[in-house]
Amino acid sequence: MADDRRPAGRSQSQPQRDPSRSQPRKKPRRRSAAARAAGALLYVLLVIGASGVLATLGWVWACDLLGLNKEYVSTEIVINDDTDFNTLVDTLEAEGLIEYKFLFKLYAWFSHAQDKISPGTYELDTEMDYHALVSSMGSSSAARKVTDITIPEGLTIDEVFELLDKRGVTSVDKLQDMAANWDYAFDWLQGIPLGDYHRLEGYLFPDTYKFELGENPKYVINKMLVNFDAKMDQYMAQLFGEEAPYSLHDIVTIASMIEKETDSTDYEVISSVIYNRLENPSAETVGYLQVDATLVYLNGGKVPTLADRTIDSPYNTYLYQGLPAGPISNPGMRSLLAAMNPDDTNFFFYVLNPETKRHEFSRTYAEHEALVNRYNNANGG
Repeated sequence: MADDRRPAGRSQSQPQRDPSRSQPRKKPRRRSAAARAAGALLYVLLVIGASGVLATLGWVWACDLLGLNKEYVSTEIVINDDTDFNTLVDTLEAEGLIEYKFLFKLYAWFSHAQDKISPGTYELDTEMDYHALVSSMGSSSAARKVTDITIPEGLTIDEVFELLDKRGVTSVDKLQDMAANWDYAFDWLQGIPLGDYHRLEGYLFPDTYKFELGENPKYVINKMLVNFDAKMDQYMAQLFGEEAPYSLHDIVTIASMIEKETDSTDYEVISSVIYNRLENPSAETVGYLQVDATLVYLNGGKVPTLADRTIDSPYNTYLYQGLPAGPISNPGMRSLLAAMNPDDTNFFFYVLNPETKRHEFSRTYAEHEALVNRYNNANGG
């Protein structure tokens, strides 16, 4: 029989192929032209929108930075020594001078604005850009508010300081501290020790001054001392001479009493009474000046009483002989000149005539008593 079997060694079936290999890969679909156009348009719109927002913000910030498109507002800004920068920025925003605090602070950081701003009172407005605002809050700014203050003759140092405080120049506390502790460069002050602000009593020359509001108290006091020095300069040589019978401090002290006692017509005569009492200790007055104005200085400005004459103070001219411890007011030039050039009289007493508002002078206590009794009886006393 014939062998009809196929030769061994070759398998009748072929190995199966991997289906994943047998199927061809699908190519990714390409986006249609319309989809691509829509995507590009959306991107453009986003870019344009973002640019518009940024441009709007940039314009708004630029307007604030440059002081543009703002409703006009003018306001007074006060910067004290203890005002911190953040508080100042809050104030600028509250007053409508700036709208974006972060932007102003950023500008200040770049421009070192904090180093340029000084205490004071300034008139600012919304037309000022950031640079102008900072410049206008500097020590030499034209926007710094100033005031003219007249210091009348005869005010005490406390009254002068209260007036300066009331007018916004600087505070009483700062003035007192600077008067007590700053060593001003004047030869005539060297013998007066530091520590008490009354050391400058008598030397704050009465005049009209222009001060900036929020001014440095050292400058305020120095300006008045410089004025005193200038007014008295031509007399300094005679007052500091070896044979000068009275020092400058004595002259100022005498002038301060004249200023408070005069009826504005008798400066030199009042001066003569003071000198007559000082230089004639054997007279009826035995060296006591007995000036009521020194009691007023001690009792706080009230009408003096008999009880005030017992106040134990070196300023009490009823209790202590000679000049008081120092000036009792800040005298003007008329009183200073009268203190240096008294009339030549033999008067030791004076009393105010209530009808004429003028002083009447006498040589003896008896004459003086007669005048006092006459005026008391006329007034029903």
